[in-house]
Amino acid sequence: MKPAAPLADVLMGRGLRVLNRVSALPVIDRLGLRKPAERLLFNTSKNAFRVAGAAGRQFAATQKLLKPSRLPKAPSRDLFDLTPSEEQQMLRDAVLGFASEQLRPAAVAADAACKAPRELLTQAAELGIAMMGIPEDLGGVGAERSAVTNVLVAEALAQGDLGLAVACLAPSAVSTALVLWGNETQQAKYLPAFTGESLPAAALAIQEPRALFNPFALKTVAKPVANGYLLSGEKSLVPLAADAELFIVAADLEGHGPALFVVEAGSAGISVEAEPAMGLRAAGTGRVRFTDVSLPDEALLAAGDASAYADCIQLARIGWCALAVGASQAALDYLIPYVNERVAFGEPISHRQSVAFNIANIGIELEGMRLATYRAAARAEQGLDFAREAAIARKLCSDKAMTIGSDAVQLLGGHGFVKEHPAERWYRDLRAVGVMEGVVLV
Repeated sequence: MKPAAPLADVLMGRGLRVLNRVSALPVIDRLGLRKPAERLLFNTSKNAFRVAGAAGRQFAATQKLLKPSRLPKAPSRDLFDLTPSEEQQMLRDAVLGFASEQLRPAAVAADAACKAPRELLTQAAELGIAMMGIPEDLGGVGAERSAVTNVLVAEALAQGDLGLAVACLAPSAVSTALVLWGNETQQAKYLPAFTGESLPAAALAIQEPRALFNPFALKTVAKPVANGYLLSGEKSLVPLAADAELFIVAADLEGHGPALFVVEAGSAGISVEAEPAMGLRAAGTGRVRFTDVSLPDEALLAAGDASAYADCIQLARIGWCALAVGASQAALDYLIPYVNERVAFGEPISHRQSVAFNIANIGIELEGMRLATYRAAARAEQGLDFAREAAIARKLCSDKAMTIGSDAVQLLGGHGFVKEHPAERWYRDLRAVGVMEGVVLV
């Protein structure tokens, strides 16, 4: 008896047959629609193969590891010097070019649609952002642990658009967590998917839907049962939620404390609903509910180590600082020519001391934010204690980024209130820096 074809293959085949028949109709030529029809057929078939590939993706080990693979720590420096290396500068310039040419033009439409374009995420994956943090013996290109490089990448992407930057970086947060804390079984099963041409949509889900959220006092719980755990709870503002194939979820392990779990999105008991917010709309945020989701023993990351969970929270906060620096730099770069060209009462408004001083203050605060972020990342990649530095950077960036976003709207006057200019979007996005937990990881 011939086995039944997978549902995804059946649906894809039917859809392509219909489109082929339509494109063969003589009326297509009479109406001058031959080229659009061919373009529709090409794009539909391309998307169908992509969707079928994602729907049929099975996370499975392609090799057996005897021990987990880790990136070596970056060498310590005798001098305090945060100047990027030549390789880091080249990478930053390449990502900045992508952000300027691809992310920025797509930002308005993505913000309105509350979703990042699939083509854009594919292009971001082709930059190899996720592969940089994966060791070479696991198919990546990473040679050493480099949180500073990750910060430079996040900063450059956010200069294009902060919401789209979050969408682009969400999968690499999951792969980074697996490299840092995954055991040999978890790495062998999941990391190969992040080294191929089609990255899985994935997200680090820590945030919960309540005021004054504390990532060390979680309401999502994991109850130990025979051969595994039962996961129950709710996560909010999860990027790429509707399309996600894999989550790393923070939950309170009963009798232990906060811990991280690897959860496949296709598991029974998981439901997702859209949750568009004030900012970060381009990241496609959603609310994910877990109702008695059965997890195997190997789902627990880092064997529940409390220090690993604490490091995850701190590294995520450094990541948000990097995003704040990038978006604030974009605001400053936009404001300087605006105030020099905007004429009021017969002269550029930059000739007014209040305007000039405000622009100068933004530049000063931005440099402080950048240095604090780089310092925290440098200590993290060298294996030094970085909790204090991460806390300083988080406080500085959350406060000053919101101020910079507000000042950008104020300096543009009436233009700051309309969507014709990007200031109102920066204002909305930058307010997320002080409240978001997880999502990105350096």
